[in-house]
Amino acid sequence: MTLFRLDASILPGTSASAELADAAEAEWTAAHPGGTVTRRNLGTEPLPGDAWAAAVLGSFTPEDQRTPEQQAAAALGAELAGELRAADAAVIAVPLYNWGVSQHFKTWVDLVIASAGPTTELLKDKPVVLIVSLGGGFAPGTPREGWDHATPYLERILRDVWGADLTTIRRELTLAAVNPAMESLRDLAAEYHTQALDAASAAGKGLVRA
Repeated sequence: MTLFRLDASILPGTSASAELADAAEAEWTAAHPGGTVTRRNLGTEPLPGDAWAAAVLGSFTPEDQRTPEQQAAAALGAELAGELRAADAAVIAVPLYNWGVSQHFKTWVDLVIASAGPTTELLKDKPVVLIVSLGGGFAPGTPREGWDHATPYLERILRDVWGADLTTIRRELTLAAVNPAMESLRDLAAEYHTQALDAASAAGKGLVRA
């Protein structure tokens, strides 16, 4: 059995999304002590920013005429898509940055699609836990309602494009503990934290059952 885990935080030592991913992974690992966890951290080991363009241009170029950059980009895309194909389950942990997904995460998605094609269901019927951490509050009725442009995109790619059996875990107000302007929200943030950890553990058990 193989679990694919992707992290996208640029601050792994204090990452709220990684903490929740750890909780989900722990449940899977406990049930599969001999299993394999394939890891990719886009925050600490970002993909080349120009690789997607090289992969796309290379796909329109006869193989014997591709540049070394195009060949390398195609190989990288095939490697990334292969990690998803080989997985029996996945945990995808992505922070909200500037109200959307980060450039390094988008590069990963684009390279996978460039390699596998836009309609290939790489995760078809596989259990996937999506973890999204958000520094502020985006719940209905808050001033920033509707500003989270990451979660809908992530769900669209993982569930609707790649066919995953998806469970989404969100934790909001992750910056309340360190931002003085959010001091009044710290009790609520702590409640969200506890709820998210419980949900991540439950989702990890869901990976095992599936």
